[in-house]
Amino acid sequence: MKKLFALLLLLATSACAQSLPPDTCDSVDRIAKQVLATTTVPSASIAIVKDGKIAYVQAYGDARLDPRTPATPPMRYSIGSISKQFTATAILMLAEQGKLSLDDTVSKFIPNLTRANEVTIRQLLSHTSGYQDYWPQDYVPPFMLTQVTADTILDRWARKPLDFDPGTKWQYSNTNFVIAGVIIEKASGTPLLKFLSDKIFSPLGMNTVVNIDQDRLTQTDPVGYMRYALGPPRVAPKEGKGWLFAAGELAMPAQELAKWDIAMLDQKLLKPASYKEMQTEVKLKNGEGTGYGLGISVGTQSGHRALSHGGEVSGFVSQNVVFPDDHAAVAVLTNQDASTAAGQIARRISQLLFANAQTASTDPNETVQDRKIFEDLQRGVIDRALFTSNANDYFNDQAIKDYASSLGPLGKPDEFTQTGKEGRGGMIFRRYTVKFPQKTVNVTIYAMPDNKIEQYLVSATN
Repeated sequence: MKKLFALLLLLATSACAQSLPPDTCDSVDRIAKQVLATTTVPSASIAIVKDGKIAYVQAYGDARLDPRTPATPPMRYSIGSISKQFTATAILMLAEQGKLSLDDTVSKFIPNLTRANEVTIRQLLSHTSGYQDYWPQDYVPPFMLTQVTADTILDRWARKPLDFDPGTKWQYSNTNFVIAGVIIEKASGTPLLKFLSDKIFSPLGMNTVVNIDQDRLTQTDPVGYMRYALGPPRVAPKEGKGWLFAAGELAMPAQELAKWDIAMLDQKLLKPASYKEMQTEVKLKNGEGTGYGLGISVGTQSGHRALSHGGEVSGFVSQNVVFPDDHAAVAVLTNQDASTAAGQIARRISQLLFANAQTASTDPNETVQDRKIFEDLQRGVIDRALFTSNANDYFNDQAIKDYASSLGPLGKPDEFTQTGKEGRGGMIFRRYTVKFPQKTVNVTIYAMPDNKIEQYLVSATN
């Protein structure tokens, strides 16, 4: 077995060397090891998609602490709420088959829930229904250690008054997806996991996915850990059977999750219109955006359109980010709950990928100009001849005052380094990291073909 794991690690390293620049591979290694060291999370499993193909697969740290067992890429980690994407996709498949509509009310399938004749399936999948979350905690309450059924969850949480009127607020709720899972079974006449296996896992070659709602991970998979404050890692308790149904029940290797990401990039499973429904921000009745589609967060990261979701169940935290316009994705799985390691690693790798995907060469004169603009703004000064009308409108009196009051006290930058440059939307996008003794900020710039600046934004790094 040890020889097999060593071979798999060698293959992963070789694949990286062929698909990503060697310095990028080295940087990913450093990121993963550094974050695990600083967060003291035992292990992480990582898969990177580049140009629509799996470009990197590797695991770091220890999957098990006693006896010490190094993490390897084939090991399965619980992905938690990333499972919601699969539930949402199943609903969209049934909608394509004419077995339901996103605008059907819950009462069509489960008539005796609170205000079921008002809440729609779309509101379930977008967390705008008002049904109360049965598991907002980042630990396992005692009542969740015993077995439960979906009907019992609905009896206790979906038959009480709503937290708000349907469609008027966004509030994350696992209860929504338990309801959605029941609807899938009623509409399809098939158990949820069989539906997912037949319609999603098998077609995509995701052959090692397991349902941890019913069974524990095996002895060849990681152990999930927890900590009390900064105490030592301890084996996390396992939720009772039934609690993760349709909301967080799946476990898989990072490479399997990457196959799912590629299917989203290539739109393999659903019609384009269905993917658009899934990936479009749902708005509230008052027109406000929610930053959420159907089972997935929608927004931007590092200036690129991103579809993302995190996941957490007892002992595990995950993060998955898909960049549809760039045919890229990053999946990170870790084995300690209530931790930030997965998110930190995913974010830093994403920044790294785009920093190394420059499509235009660095121009020292641009950097000189961009730095001068920064230093002028620190003093509350702006040369409006350098900016477009949109940017000049953005830099109103209040904006200039805020830039000066927040950036001026930082003093002269120690470093002003360009970390990315690429074409986007008919403009050139430039990204800088600006380091001061006590703080680091990011600068993102969009420049028109005539080099007039359409955007000059400054934000703090995490």
